[in-house]
Amino acid sequence: MKMFENGVGIGGDALQNGSATLGCPSFPRFLMTHSRSELAAIDVPMWFCLRTHPKHEHIAAAGLRRQFEIGCFSPRLRFRKATRRGAVWFVEPMFPGYLFAEFVYSSMHRAVEHASGVHGVVHFGDYLATIDSLVIAALQEKAGDEEVVTIDPEIQSGQSVHIAEGPFQGLEAVVTRVLSAKQRVKVLLEFLGRSVETEISMPKVLPAKR
Repeated sequence: MKMFENGVGIGGDALQNGSATLGCPSFPRFLMTHSRSELAAIDVPMWFCLRTHPKHEHIAAAGLRRQFEIGCFSPRLRFRKATRRGAVWFVEPMFPGYLFAEFVYSSMHRAVEHASGVHGVVHFGDYLATIDSLVIAALQEKAGDEEVVTIDPEIQSGQSVHIAEGPFQGLEAVVTRVLSAKQRVKVLLEFLGRSVETEISMPKVLPAKR
């Protein structure tokens, strides 16, 4: 993993023939880099990755849309997490500290880089990163109009889970049977030195490993 001056890490050779890829053969070649002079000669909108101020991803995207009418994408993840109150739904940025914006670099980069909540365009030395529009489209399709991807793993027999609510809250158990019709599961847990099998509502259990 190589780290660049903007704090972004990319596996493998970061810059090769003016392009960068994720260090995994299953990923398509979707992250490219261009020099500022190259971008100045391109008069069509391109997708850029912008750094934002902490916890300002969604706010910065809304401001760019409103002020400059440019396309922005700031996907979020919705997931359940165990708390003292039980299992609670949380919504967090999919890419903390970053958002995607589509604009013509030559005419808009100064305005975008100085917009409220934006810290700058992601770059690797003297090269700026652009994102393949097909990748953005695939993410947008998954996230929908609300730009939210819900993660709610299906509970399966044999799976280890954490109990998030009720008298057994905080204990780890193994699912012995899924009772889909009743939205409940049977779990086997260790309680007071002995094995106990009991039924628990599905929303009250969370996968032990995410």
